[in-house]
Amino acid sequence: MQLNDFDFELPHELVAQRPLETRSSSRLMHLSRGSQAVWHRQFDELPDLLREGDLLVRNETRVLPARLLGSKQSGGQVEVLLLRELDAEKNVWRCMTRSSRPLKVGTLVDFPAEINGEIVEIIEDGQRLIRFSSPGPFHEKLEQVGHMPLPPYIRRDDQPFDKDRYQTVYANNPGAVAAPTAGLHFTEETFTALSERNIEVCGVTLHVGPGTFQPVRTDNLQEHQMHSEVYDIPLTAAERINKAHTEGRRIIALGTTVTRTLEHAIDEDGLLCAGQGETKLFIKPGHRFRMVDAMITNFHLPKSTLLVLVSAFAGRDFILQAYQEAVAKGYRFFSYGDCMLIE
Repeated sequence: MQLNDFDFELPHELVAQRPLETRSSSRLMHLSRGSQAVWHRQFDELPDLLREGDLLVRNETRVLPARLLGSKQSGGQVEVLLLRELDAEKNVWRCMTRSSRPLKVGTLVDFPAEINGEIVEIIEDGQRLIRFSSPGPFHEKLEQVGHMPLPPYIRRDDQPFDKDRYQTVYANNPGAVAAPTAGLHFTEETFTALSERNIEVCGVTLHVGPGTFQPVRTDNLQEHQMHSEVYDIPLTAAERINKAHTEGRRIIALGTTVTRTLEHAIDEDGLLCAGQGETKLFIKPGHRFRMVDAMITNFHLPKSTLLVLVSAFAGRDFILQAYQEAVAKGYRFFSYGDCMLIE
């Protein structure tokens, strides 16, 4: 399949630049793969749309305030995006950097709160390994001065409210540089309503990386390579998911990150494997979904791997028709936008 097969027209004014006042007040487009029907609902109707016995799986990663603004000793400005901690003892991180001139090995960078960084190695894709030092625990300093890494289509500087709203209410395991945005609509009241409907909830972790926003640079989708992302499936979660699956109860993936995790970590017998690992799984049309029965997801960028994924789940033509209808009805798109339930 070609990348242009997953394009659509989106007016810029429909790209949500800020969250709604309350998380659960977003709209919900409800899609049936079987009947090809589309309904327009509100998110707070979700508990009534799911079935008793369903198991909702959420991504419990926590977004790091991973964007640091500093300066070289020469005065030049430097922007750093922390991607992954490689050595906790020495505070060495894999990073993306932006500066007027490429940062060389040995370059020193000063950040707020007396954080200092030294470029120790240049690696693939122009990324750098940076060793940080600070007068106190680095993660605590990062929480104080780091900026939330908002997606590039949010055309404003991050604000204090983003530290709360660009984070799910159940975020627990730090490591992501992008939010699992389908979960941003959920509140504690949502989970209470799900429990009252006898709908189970369990969590896995996939640390969302910047690759989720990287444009696909090949016309032929078969040639695209996904960036690697780290996941962790606790034993208790794997047991609950496998039990529901073997009993014929539905597995509801809360977001594309959960979908990729579950579909990657399944064995030849169709059971989910507990443990930690990395995934580069690119789900595209033709993929046979073996674990995920329904999906909750936001609206995605044109010609993106995430749009390809939901098209693989529900059918390209059906998804693109639904997106056209969402545009016509003024749905809000992307991270801070509205969402859909695909059954």
